[in-house]
Amino acid sequence: MIKFENVTKIFPGDFVALEEINLSIEDGEFVSIVGQSGAGKSTLLKLIYAEEIPTEGEVYFKDRAISSIKRRLLPYFRRNIGTVFQDFKLLHKKTVFENVAYALEVAGEKDEIISERVPEILDLVGLSGKMEKYPMQLSGGEQQKVSMARALVSKPMVILADEPSGNLDPISTWEIMQLLLKINSLGTTVILATHNKETVDKLRKRVITLENGRVARDEKHGKYVL
Repeated sequence: MIKFENVTKIFPGDFVALEEINLSIEDGEFVSIVGQSGAGKSTLLKLIYAEEIPTEGEVYFKDRAISSIKRRLLPYFRRNIGTVFQDFKLLHKKTVFENVAYALEVAGEKDEIISERVPEILDLVGLSGKMEKYPMQLSGGEQQKVSMARALVSKPMVILADEPSGNLDPISTWEIMQLLLKINSLGTTVILATHNKETVDKLRKRVITLENGRVARDEKHGKYVL
């Protein structure tokens, strides 16, 4: 599904974020991208989402070079990808239902589709009883579940989760990981960027370790090796 071919990303000031990355992620995989802060985890995700473009090399999505997608078509491409962040990025003046519905409204979906799909997704993440609540009335773990519901509601092929449990306690962290596993079991590819060693070790899924912008290890059933 996703392929990096000799990808290097250099930011202004000659900062090399990624160097000569070669890897493939198959449809339906669950992959953890791990490494110390500054190792290149977030940059790698941004290249998949076309928020950044490679300085050298190419990133492919379904055999299509992402750099070849015209800027005006990027919003359509990004509908294939759901994103989950550490800081939730919720709209605090909108209810849980409205936050999730907003993703569909922006995409131009009909009201009847929205009224049907949003409750389904909120039920999937365990928040069917909190549709009329506002984000500030929820715990951190619940807010992250809203963020995940918003990422899922457009039925993306891939979920990119960038440190999704960074602000959460251990119990909420594992709830979010179990939800990601559930989403993956339904056929969605999940790419998780994290520095949480305990979580990665529990998952026992494929682990790609970045060190100084390079792939140091790629293990099918890996652990987070420091």
